[in-house]
Amino acid sequence: MKRLRLVTYNIAHGRGLRPIQGLQSKRSMLAHLRRIAALLVRLDADVVALQEIDQDSRWAGNFDHLEYLREQAGYAFALHGVTTRRTGLFNLCYGNAFLSRHPLEEGEAVPFGRRTVGEKGFLFAETVIGGRRVPLINLHLHYRSRAARLRQVREVFRFLEIRHNTRAPFWDVPPIVCGDFNTSGKASDAAAGLLAELEHFAVYTLHPENGRTFPSPLPARALDFVLVPAGLEVTRCEVVRSWLSDHRPVLAEVKLT
Repeated sequence: MKRLRLVTYNIAHGRGLRPIQGLQSKRSMLAHLRRIAALLVRLDADVVALQEIDQDSRWAGNFDHLEYLREQAGYAFALHGVTTRRTGLFNLCYGNAFLSRHPLEEGEAVPFGRRTVGEKGFLFAETVIGGRRVPLINLHLHYRSRAARLRQVREVFRFLEIRHNTRAPFWDVPPIVCGDFNTSGKASDAAAGLLAELEHFAVYTLHPENGRTFPSPLPARALDFVLVPAGLEVTRCEVVRSWLSDHRPVLAEVKLT
């Protein structure tokens, strides 16, 4: 059976449950990232979509978190999509990323704006699993403004529309979309808006159907989702019990028919 096992996880810059970045030593951060890597090993995903992951940020120890996780969790491939970049004394460099057991191709990162702190965006890539070419989107939407989130999902759709025009002959399935939507899937907000836009490609379903992801100690809201096109069977989807970030990860298994 051709199967994609996918995890989406906002790792909160590796700070754990601390309220802000920059309150821990590099040694402490490395130890915490090893705990995240151990969780990823246990979840055994083909592809991991990460949000709030740093490449070279002063507040996060000035080292490449993605490469460290890749090594510690045993992934062959990694792709970092930087959405926030700032130079100088208080340098920042972070965004979204993929870890994968399979090659990642056609990668492109798209920030939603040009802010030098807190900018959100999305990362596109294609991977081939069991001979099936699967396009993927990993997104992180605005945490506060509904209007901003709706603008952002329209931008995601426009990007996919352009990609579809040039790459669809090579795709075996429509794009699978995942990430931190910063809003409930049941609200008249970004998740529902993107579901409606994606009907241009196929009818999509939102997963998990139940389960809350934020805040991780006592989750009250569902913010993290996987959007799967019709024709693909979701054989399993769960919110994983974990306190290594302020978000809980979501694990989905998709049968690639």
